[in-house]
Amino acid sequence: MIFTTKSLIYTCATGAVGLIFYYIFGALLGLTWLGIGLALFFAAIGFVVGTFKIPDTNGMEITRKLGGEEIDKAFLRWLKFRKKGNVIYTYLGTKDEEVSK
Repeated sequence: MIFTTKSLIYTCATGAVGLIFYYIFGALLGLTWLGIGLALFFAAIGFVVGTFKIPDTNGMEITRKLGGEEIDKAFLRWLKFRKKGNVIYTYLGTKDEEVSK
């Protein structure tokens, strides 16, 4: 299946944002082709965000940590976490505590 419900919603929502640019460039500036291109570009970005997952590779730090996770969920978690004062607590087992001291 190409379109899941989630990817269809993301594609339509970002395509609607692209339609705003279509009306701006088409009606106000007379550049209809640019407006259509931007609307398709935004819809394609929405499709990618709603469909694909972050690849699981060790090449970059972000893909090593988030590999296999959906792009939209990772982005929403980033938005929630970026508030000031958020702290990550990690648990060190007894072996790790002895080595780090």
